Amino acid sequence: MSKDKNPRRVADNEAMAKLRMLRTSPQKLNLVAAMIRGKKVEVALNDLTFSKKRISDDVRKCLQSAIANAENNHNLDVDELVVAEAYVGKNLTMKRGRPRARGRFGKIIKPFSELTIKVRQVEEQS
Repeated sequence: MSKDKNPRRVADNEAMAKLRMLRTSPQKLNLVAAMIRGKKVEVALNDLTFSKKRISDDVRKCLQSAIANAENNHNLDVDELVVAEAYVGKNLTMKRGRPRARGRFGKIIKPFSELTIKVRQVEEQS
C-alpha cells in the first residue's frame, strides 16, 4: 500500500522554479520581476543579462532553472515558453544595530526575499 502521487502544483503546460533567501528587499526584487513578466523567455533573459540591477543575475539564474525544469521534467518546447508569472514574497529579516549619539541605538534591518517564476508553453500563431 503506497501513497498516491502528489498532484502537480502547476498546469500541464507550465513549469516553475523558486529561489529562496535572496539578500535584497522584496520591493527592489519586484522591480526586476516586473521587468520580465509576460515576455518571451529569450527576451527576458536578454533583459536580465544587460540589466544594471545587482539582483538581476540571481533572477536570471532562477529563470534559467525554470526553463531547464520545463525542458527536462515536463518535455516542453523551449522556443514557445513565456514567463507566465513572476512574483516576490518576504522571507526573514535580520535585525542589526549600530550605536548612535547620546546612548541611542540605530536599528539596521537586513531583509531577505524569495522569488517564484512560472513559465508557460504558448503555441505561436502563424
